[in-house]
Amino acid sequence: MNGHCDTEILLKSYIHYGYEVVKHLNGIFSFAIWDSTKKELYIARDHFGIKPLFYTYKNENFIFGSELKSILEHPEIKPIIDETSISELFGIGPAHTPGLTVFKDIYELKPGYFGVFDRYGFKMEQYWKLKSKEHKDDFNTTCEKIKYLLDDSIQRQLVSDVPLGLMLSGGLDSSIITAYASNYSKNNGLPPVKTFSVDYVDNDKNFKKSDFQPNSDNYYIDLMVKTFRNRTS
Repeated sequence: MNGHCDTEILLKSYIHYGYEVVKHLNGIFSFAIWDSTKKELYIARDHFGIKPLFYTYKNENFIFGSELKSILEHPEIKPIIDETSISELFGIGPAHTPGLTVFKDIYELKPGYFGVFDRYGFKMEQYWKLKSKEHKDDFNTTCEKIKYLLDDSIQRQLVSDVPLGLMLSGGLDSSIITAYASNYSKNNGLPPVKTFSVDYVDNDKNFKKSDFQPNSDNYYIDLMVKTFRNRTS
């Protein structure tokens, strides 16, 4: 292997590190690797579960995919609603019990987990979990650390073999990402960042101001575009 694409690097890393490969990855991912020597399937999902990965086990067949609908395409899989999951969806959605889906016997690989399917069945192992610690930094130190983490994480996501685009909703999260990405592109001589926003017919007519949201999303989207007009498109 002499290339540099994500897939090739990931495969080579798995050959070198085996199950421990996930502990050397930084970013969002879900993937599956068939090991023909061991006759086993290795699947993994990123630390926070940003990338989806679903699976089910039916008649000794392990069926998996990045979307629920891909699993439901299998002729042996029936879309039976799970009572517990649907209750969570209506009661506390979008939060739900990790690993469950709205369909009975169809699961999602939990964030921070990898799984191995072989002739003995399927087993999962947690490779990472978020640790809660007491915050002891002063205000200025906190600001510097947040700035560093934002800068580092956003820059890492701007490395890609394909063109990049950002969903700009006008909210705080997407606006911060757009600002950092735009500045990075400008400072490194890269093309302007492309942003995409979604609106609905007559959305402005039905919008009602509140203390929580005094202006519609379009107001903040336009503000971002004007501020970074020469750096975004």
